[in-house]
Amino acid sequence: MSSTQPTEREQVILAATTAATAHPNWVTSDMVDALMGGHGQLNIATFTVADILVSELKRGADNKLRLSNAPSQGIDELLGKLIKGALAAGAMPANAALISAVMLYLTGTRAQIGVPAGNRKLGATARMIAGVDRCGVAAIPTSKKNNKVSGFPAVAALYEAMRKGELSPLSGYDLPISGGPLIGHGALGEDIIFPIMADKGARVATKAMMDAFAGGGMKPHAFNCAVIGAAAILEIMHPDAAVAEEYGAYERVNTAYLAGKAAAETAGLPEKIHVLLTGQEYSTAQLIGDLGLIFKDIGGPSVIGIMAVDEMMGIFTPDFAGHAGPVNPPLGHISTDAVIAMKLWLEEGATQESVSDALRKRREEFLFDPEISMISMNIIAKKAAQLRRGPVSDAMILASEPVLAKALYRRAAKAYDDLKAGKELGQIVRELDDERKHKVERNVGAFFSRMMNKSISLSLTHIGPGARRTNSRLAKEWMAFDTHLDVEVTVDGVTTKLEHLSDRVLPDLAQGKRKELTEAFMLSVPLVSELMFSSSVSLNVTVPAAVAVAMGRMEVGEAAKVAQKAGYITCGIPGADVNAEHAARAAKNFMGVQVV
Repeated sequence: MSSTQPTEREQVILAATTAATAHPNWVTSDMVDALMGGHGQLNIATFTVADILVSELKRGADNKLRLSNAPSQGIDELLGKLIKGALAAGAMPANAALISAVMLYLTGTRAQIGVPAGNRKLGATARMIAGVDRCGVAAIPTSKKNNKVSGFPAVAALYEAMRKGELSPLSGYDLPISGGPLIGHGALGEDIIFPIMADKGARVATKAMMDAFAGGGMKPHAFNCAVIGAAAILEIMHPDAAVAEEYGAYERVNTAYLAGKAAAETAGLPEKIHVLLTGQEYSTAQLIGDLGLIFKDIGGPSVIGIMAVDEMMGIFTPDFAGHAGPVNPPLGHISTDAVIAMKLWLEEGATQESVSDALRKRREEFLFDPEISMISMNIIAKKAAQLRRGPVSDAMILASEPVLAKALYRRAAKAYDDLKAGKELGQIVRELDDERKHKVERNVGAFFSRMMNKSISLSLTHIGPGARRTNSRLAKEWMAFDTHLDVEVTVDGVTTKLEHLSDRVLPDLAQGKRKELTEAFMLSVPLVSELMFSSSVSLNVTVPAAVAVAMGRMEVGEAAKVAQKAGYITCGIPGADVNAEHAARAAKNFMGVQVV
């Protein structure tokens, strides 16, 4: 029997591509193992909960919050599994309760049912199962927008309004009775007091949150402000009372809905939103009101717990939260696709192939760098699968693995051919980073050209470290810590140069100076953001280094250092050389193995 021996080129390419993906950590500079312990972000917990939810619901688990005269019901068991999974993925109990409750809500579970005995609320049930103490809305943080605030401004504004007699239409001093069914289930409460308090209170609280954001040096985040605004008033008033029929159908519209509606309007959110890919329609008023109910009861989540919810909301269009694209975020923020995948799985007739195809098509058509975005998805899905695999992580791996395979081969083939032709490793890595830069420039320009019906092109003429700091070695060596950015933006033939975009142009614009640069600056933001996040995928460094070592051209440590230094975009933060060393050493071992 004859056998065909592989050529050196085939062996080297196979060695480098196999070695580079022997471990998902080896193609990123992000600390993805830390994510599995809940450090920095909770996207692995979101993946885990999504996998459990789809698995359980597909086998018939009950996700309904029912009016039941029983100490427990089917949903309690499901919530317990979700919370246990989130805890295993590094979420602290309050964050595990929050993630589980919101994800369950997104499958169609009600936020509340029943009045008064037997009353069940999704947030409270999750908190009780997780064993978490309740805390007030004042202590709940917003997600991090560089800075952050808590719900305290909303609560403080409400209590100030109450103290001044500006919240309720009637003063309690004038009421003939205090509490009870005559008020709570009668015209005085349902028709007069509750609707006005829900509306006015949500507006006061939401506006206070927006003002606090602005005062804290942040652009007000509409979703965060609205949810905490709704939660703050629902914490004070009857949170699920019926209201007069003029506001909507009995048993369908309640104070939570009215609070959500007022909060959403105050924050400037759209009336209706739709789930990406499935098209499922949500009432924004209902969503904000229901999330307000969950938030007020959930306990004391931390910033990254709220950030996890923020990422979940990226499933909606028009977008008002999360990171669904077109910019590809750092790996810690990749969780929106897990929620989209969960929603796709719950569609009638869904299969692993239909879910993965839809995920891949969306990223190919919408993201500024589809290849890198798919590899980012692949890395996080594989890390989640290391903890617990399921239909969501499986579909995401199936969607992204072909893209990863082609990306690996293309880089390995180029590195081998170019090294054979006499090019240096550093030159090859720089060319790969140049290719990525030019691709993103083209795609961002095309995106805005379509959106604005103009001819728009962008060119990043300089990207590197050391924009302004003089006494920091870290800032001088690594682009992400003190980024020097020069951009040229051309709109219908007119070019605007933005020099020192981050350290000079942006501070000037924020202080009301050089306003003629505003349009060009805003057009440049997606371009520079995409490239500043580039360290999330380090294929341009890992693969060429592995090829150079497999060919015997360089030693492991030298190849990793040279490749990292040349990766002027890929290596915005330290760490690529360490993982490139692992892959290069594996490639070298591959070349030395003889199997008969």
